[in-house]
This record gives sequence, structure tokens and C-alpha cells, in this order.
Amino acid sequence: MSLFRLIPDKHDVLQDQNAPEEKNTFRHWLYVTIFQSSTPAGKTFDIGLFILILANIILLILESVESIAIAYDKIFNILDYFFMLVFSVEYLLRLYCVREAKRYAKSFYGVVDLLAILPSYLEFVLPNWHMLMIIRSFRLLRVFRIFRMVRFLDESRYMMFALIRSFNKIMVFLFFIVLLTVFLGSVMYVLEYDHNPGFHSIPQSIYWAIVTITTVGYGDVAPVTAIGKIIASFIMILGYAIIAVPTGIMSASLVSQYRDMDNDDRVCSKCQNRNHAADARFCKKCGAELSKPES
Repeated sequence: MSLFRLIPDKHDVLQDQNAPEEKNTFRHWLYVTIFQSSTPAGKTFDIGLFILILANIILLILESVESIAIAYDKIFNILDYFFMLVFSVEYLLRLYCVREAKRYAKSFYGVVDLLAILPSYLEFVLPNWHMLMIIRSFRLLRVFRIFRMVRFLDESRYMMFALIRSFNKIMVFLFFIVLLTVFLGSVMYVLEYDHNPGFHSIPQSIYWAIVTITTVGYGDVAPVTAIGKIIASFIMILGYAIIAVPTGIMSASLVSQYRDMDNDDRVCSKCQNRNHAADARFCKKCGAELSKPES
């Protein structure tokens, strides 16, 4: 199995085998409408859902503005209940029309769909959870399928696979950075403690080292001693080099990924495309079936 299959995708997760077995029924029509955008009804449903999600996100943003929330409190409450009802019904319809509801519920989009409606109910117990409904924005990932932007999904798979390949290297590098910030923070604590109340503890000094080495520089804490400023200058310059390291690791992994995956010389009989992955069964440009790779 290609590791690209690990990257969540609407059709990769559900596939046609999760469609209802019975054809020409309401349940099958519902499945085609909800999960496929190849029909007019399906595309209308997806675009309508897309608009509702955008409207809900805008509503949540406006609700965070106190003056607007007070002025339109009743309207916002009605709209909140409306979106809660719509998205709840939509989720239940998705579970109803698929062949294996449990399989869909455990899929990437199934989990996102569930998390999108949970805050609506949890806010009755924990009001502060209301704004977590912003997680519905992740449902906008379906826009790539709705508007046939499959090539963007292909590129995202390349990036995700490259990240997986370079994960160990990046983790080793981050571990080294953690040790470095602990060491530098402790050094600054020793140097600045008697002269600067900003470095009143080692955790506070480590916080300063992290802010400085990542080139964020909030400015809430700054060294005052000469030796402290010298070390701080060194940390600032070091920060630029540190930023370049994970970028280089990721870039090298991407180059290696493209070289490894697009190295097949098979020619598509339909569009003459040669740029295929070694384990590809179909042409990624036109979808025609490819000949089996030579062993």
C-alpha cells in the first residue's frame, strides 16, 4: 500500500465500497448527493454546505466582538440553534446513507464532522466551548473536491509524505533546540539574576531564550548586563541559522520524494504523460489505466 493512502481524502476514506448496496433507492440517491459532487444535486449540496459553513464561521467571529454580540444577541442565538440543527441533521444523514456508519464515523472527515457539532451541545454545560465551533472551518477542506482541484490534493500528499519521511530528523533537531534553550536560559539566569528582575527564575529565563532564539522577540524581558547582551546577540544570530535547518531538511525530503515517486517511464496510451509514480495504476493526468510496471 502506498503511504500516500495515509493522507486523508474524501474518496480515499469512503470509496465506492461504502456506498449502499441497493441501487436506485432513496438511500443510494442520498449517498450520491452527499458524498459525490459529480452530479448536479451533489454539487449543489456541497456548494450549499460550503456557504453554510462560511456563514457559521463569520457568525462566530462576529459573536466574539462584544459590542456586536450585545446588539444582536437574540439573532445570534437563533442562528446558533439553526446551524446546530442543520449540521446535526446533515451528520445523521451521512451516517444513514453509507453502508458502514462506524467506518465513516472513524474516518478523517467523519471525525471532523462529529467535532464540528459537539461544541454546539457541550456549550449547554460549558459555555466557553461555544467558540470551539470554529473547528467547522476544517470542513472547508472539501472545497478541493467540490471545485475539482485535485492537483492541490496531490501536492499536499507530496508535502505530507515528505514531512513523515523527515519527522525523525526534525524531532532530533527540536530535542537539541530544547536542550539548547534550557542551557542558554540557565546561563542568562546566572548572569542577570542580581541585576535584572526580569530573569527572576530559570523557567522565566528559558522562556526568554525561546522567544529570542525563535526571533519572536516580545521585548517584555531584556538583558541589562554587558555579558548578557553579548550572549543575547549570539542567541539572536543563532536563531536565523536554526530556522534554516528544518527548512533544509524538509526541502531535501521534498526533492527526494519527487525523485522517488515520479520516476516511472511508463507512457500513458491516452495522453502520453510520462510523469507517474512507481506504484501508479492509473494516469494522474487523465485517469487512463497504465500498463503494469516491468519487474
